[in-house]
Amino acid sequence: MEYIYSALLLHKLGKEVSEENVKSVVKATGATVDESKVKSLVVSLKGVDIDKELESASLMAAAPAAGAAPAKETKAEAHQEEEKHESAAEGLSSLFG
Repeated sequence: MEYIYSALLLHKLGKEVSEENVKSVVKATGATVDESKVKSLVVSLKGVDIDKELESASLMAAAPAAGAAPAKETKAEAHQEEEKHESAAEGLSSLFG
């Protein structure tokens, strides 16, 4: 997670999300830098509009709160929602082995 946080911090500060900058931020936290994770992150973010992605993520999080909640969620719906969260987590974990 520290690699993702470092990329978000760099982006927030208007700095380039580069290997050197990510390494510097991670080192500043006192964590050990894993070169392969840094490279994977930087390559994964190449060409990504981080502002747009953050906006869509916040819209997705706000959408359920904006609409009326259903009275009762069935077990099948709850199970499907859990599977979606698990598959999303699996996708992120593949970035970091």
